Amino acid sequence: MIRERVESGVRVLILLAIGTMAGAAAFTHVHDLTVAHGQPDWIGWANAVAVELMAIYLGLEIRARRRDGRPVGLVGVLLVAFALLSLAAQVAEAEPSVWGWIVAAVPSLAFLALVKVVLSSEPANTPAPEPDQPQGDWYDEPQLVEPAPPAPVMPPASAAVLPPIKAVQPNRPQVVGIIR
Repeated sequence: MIRERVESGVRVLILLAIGTMAGAAAFTHVHDLTVAHGQPDWIGWANAVAVELMAIYLGLEIRARRRDGRPVGLVGVLLVAFALLSLAAQVAEAEPSVWGWIVAAVPSLAFLALVKVVLSSEPANTPAPEPDQPQGDWYDEPQLVEPAPPAPVMPPASAAVLPPIKAVQPNRPQVVGIIR
């Protein structure tokens, strides 16, 4: 129990450290690239927030849609687009060499890998069994149920017998729906 808690705490610390450093690098690169291309400082930060947080939000949205059985196609395409946009900003700010591009891409790729691992992990607790169904029957083969015997055939009902036309008193109210 204690060992699992310590391991979980270490995982959270690693997650926060990588997330903070990779996020800071990615935010800075997107901001600097935006400002270098003529946008004001605040728009640089707005672009950084939009690009980086959209990737996280879209990852969460994919997870929610999969859980609900809804399609994830468009959301997946948007996630790839925002991830590539972040990666492009990282590489554009790098020294123009293969190693410069690789080193610049590491924070973005680490951050995306971290988000993917966190979002793809299953929840620790499993759903409780339904109370009206015993757990032993869940994986049993379905048993065939014999169909109920067919209902007996009844002879067709005879047409409603109405009294002759003159038998009804003229001062008596007529039943709605009977045509005379």
